[in-house]
Amino acid sequence: MKSSDRIIALQSRAVVEVSGPDWRSFLQGLITNDVEMLAPGGVRFAALLTPQGRVLFDLFVIGGDGGCLIDVAADRRDDFVQRLKLYRLRAKVEIRPLELGVFAILDAGAAAPGWVVDPRLPALGVRGYTADGAADDPEIAYDAWRMTLGVPGPDDWGSDKRYPIEADFDLLNGIDFRKGCFVGQETTSRMKRRGSIRSRMLPILFDGPAPAAGSEILAGTLRAGEVLSGLPGLAMALVRLDRIEGQALTVDGRPVRTMIPEWMPREPSR
Repeated sequence: MKSSDRIIALQSRAVVEVSGPDWRSFLQGLITNDVEMLAPGGVRFAALLTPQGRVLFDLFVIGGDGGCLIDVAADRRDDFVQRLKLYRLRAKVEIRPLELGVFAILDAGAAAPGWVVDPRLPALGVRGYTADGAADDPEIAYDAWRMTLGVPGPDDWGSDKRYPIEADFDLLNGIDFRKGCFVGQETTSRMKRRGSIRSRMLPILFDGPAPAAGSEILAGTLRAGEVLSGLPGLAMALVRLDRIEGQALTVDGRPVRTMIPEWMPREPSR
């Protein structure tokens, strides 16, 4: 990393440790990504879903010796720990929260020791985990960069509201469709097999302050989506792909336009 790289404290994130001889098989049957071959220092982006296939928790799983660290939303860490304990049954695993801070460096290139490259997009930089880190910039700098890249975050999918494919997990290395069963797999795989996704999370551009979350996006008189999280001039939205192309879009009477990120392939026409 370069001496000019600036460290951002991700205070919205927290850490859980899962260890023990069964930690791989335990997580493998629960989350959307494959951890069977996760090496120490490797990282996976994933989700834990409801049985109906909606996102409960987004996760970064970092391999270690004899276990892993899991980077999860701080305000839901206790719920996540309790959920894992419900699934534990007879698995030989230990699950405990750790008092580690979560930090990021944007566009940092290769990871230095103790840091991992964000598995979603290289441009999202690296993430690090330490009890005594110091930050140069507030978390809003990270969110602004993430949204500029068109990458949705936890405020966009919430808990038990959205399907992971709607939230672009499949395009951001968050789902392995070749692995065995996981919670919510049936619904997730069925959406993928259909071959055309109706709704996706995309950034929208506009002038002025962000519309309120939940504001309706209209293509003429047709509902084309809704606003999720936002900043001045830029917000994430869940949009109907079949209703936005070539259309004049508005929110609360203001013109908005969608932006297709470079990493997102065009969906085939229905």
